[in-house]
Amino acid sequence: MRARVVRAALALGLTAPLLTGCFEEPSPHEAVRDFLVGWQTGDYAAAARRADGDQAAVRKALEDARLQLDAASVRFSLKGISQDGEAAQAAYHAEVDLGENNPLWQYDGTLPLHLAGGQWKVRWSPSVIHPDLHAGQRLAVATVPKGRRPILDRAGDPLQDETMLHVAGVTPAEVKDPAHLCEQLSKITGFAQDRLLSRILSSPPQDFVPLATFGRTKFAQLKSKLEAIGGLRFEIDNAPVAPKSPTQIVGVVTAITPEAEQRLGGPQRAGDTLGRDGLQKAYQDQLTGSTETRVVILDNATGRQVKELKAWPGRENEPVRTTIDSRLQSAGDAAVAGSRPAALVAVKASTGEVLAVSTNQLHQERDALAGRYAAGTAFSIVVAEGLLRSGLDPKQKVPCSADRTVGGARFQQPGVDGVTVPSFQTDFAQGCVTALASLARRINGQAISRSAQQFGIGSGWKLPLRTFSGSVPAAQGDAAVAKIIAGQGAKVSPLAMALVAGAVKSGTWRPPTLVTSPAAPDPAVGEAGGSAAVTPATLDPAVTAKLRTLMRAGVTSGAAALATAPGEPVYGVAAQVTQAEKKERTRLSWFVGWQGDVALAVLVESGDLQAAPAVAGGFFRGAQPQT
Repeated sequence: MRARVVRAALALGLTAPLLTGCFEEPSPHEAVRDFLVGWQTGDYAAAARRADGDQAAVRKALEDARLQLDAASVRFSLKGISQDGEAAQAAYHAEVDLGENNPLWQYDGTLPLHLAGGQWKVRWSPSVIHPDLHAGQRLAVATVPKGRRPILDRAGDPLQDETMLHVAGVTPAEVKDPAHLCEQLSKITGFAQDRLLSRILSSPPQDFVPLATFGRTKFAQLKSKLEAIGGLRFEIDNAPVAPKSPTQIVGVVTAITPEAEQRLGGPQRAGDTLGRDGLQKAYQDQLTGSTETRVVILDNATGRQVKELKAWPGRENEPVRTTIDSRLQSAGDAAVAGSRPAALVAVKASTGEVLAVSTNQLHQERDALAGRYAAGTAFSIVVAEGLLRSGLDPKQKVPCSADRTVGGARFQQPGVDGVTVPSFQTDFAQGCVTALASLARRINGQAISRSAQQFGIGSGWKLPLRTFSGSVPAAQGDAAVAKIIAGQGAKVSPLAMALVAGAVKSGTWRPPTLVTSPAAPDPAVGEAGGSAAVTPATLDPAVTAKLRTLMRAGVTSGAAALATAPGEPVYGVAAQVTQAEKKERTRLSWFVGWQGDVALAVLVESGDLQAAPAVAGGFFRGAQPQT
């Protein structure tokens, strides 16, 4: 309510000088000034004193016009006055602010005047308010909200089911005491009484006017109190708002609350539902559009429309089309099911499109897309690109020992007795920490950073939801480089690692895509904004071919063997790492790889190295096309 008062005061400050010039009787100027200033500021009694009609009737007509328009402010500018003896006519321009989220209505009107008892008076009739308004008629604002559009998967199927919403509203013509009704409804719901009342008074009398929307649980709690309000009616809206998997990516829709109403601008809002999180929140405006608004003249007796004075079509709403593959999403959900926290992200290797985001006891957005996890030797994919580019031969013998010190930093490899001398390919496939760390002098921190950039680690890509592209600490000296090679220090999200796998498979790193239309929200919104303009990066074909060989060995003879599945060959690496956060230590199992054009990253909170590869194998088997 405070914003409406301030706006009216500002409007007066801008226009009053136009109305307070050197007005001197016996000209009509003073009458015009007093009438328009009184009307503009809400001093209807002052305006009525300058009219020749019944003052109470004039005062009520002007007040009713403002209520019927639910106007936040009315501003006038004087266009000119013509006088012919004892008659005159003033031309004015009106600007009516129809309220938050509604347009500015402008029109031109006239004030006929005449001398009565030595004073100039406005010759009163309803046409003073608007040239087309006559006796027995009223103004009204007709709004046509649009139903919320769905969020769709890549096949165009909705990612939500219909759910029952209860809409409480009124037909204004049937309400005997709208002020009392709004007072009661406000006490129960918390919605502002004056906004509820203005919505009723400004609507066509025969239209159903929705005032509040409730979900099933909330309606059940308030049903008896709501039904006790005389004149309040209820309608059912079967809205497509119950999210299917991935539920946290799709997001939850709730009935609009008093707090949201105040933030968004009042009851005249496109739809009565609000996205609380996920894509439903990020694309609230696109999914709901904006309300169609019409200023009309109605017949008081019948409530029928006599004339439309102005119409604003509003902004069309549209569905949000995602890249989610519902079949692969189901396979992911089945694969992560169990007792251990897990996250799985699948992307289309050739495009970067997000195909599935599945979690168990973790959050799909906060953890799978935006989690910050220690990468362990899964990060060896990134470092291996730099090592191979520097000339390292995958067949070169690199000792794998139980314990090794590099530059003063100590590294240990569980399960190894003594020292073996396998090839780098075998060290990579088995994830031998000591062997990888020993290569610190073959690559420097600058080269590691370049490789990380090639794979999008730490770059500015974003989705319409929160994401984390990864981070790699600056490395100076053998110990720091060795730690990064061994996966100690680099932080990544499952999404970032799925994109790394996709880059090795396709030969080109691509930023992720989750929504194909409409255009992403404004990046100025923050992390829940639009995708940053990050271009794909083409990898060295010769180096990429060697990386594929290394990752195939990770499945055929390495630690990722449990990811094997029927169909095309599976490529990948497995890793295990301990993450310390706020004095809590968590063991993580990783799998990063692909089958066909589906690149995958799996994270499982488990001390078992094989936990993530086993989930990956379950996903690949479940993702096989049904015959």
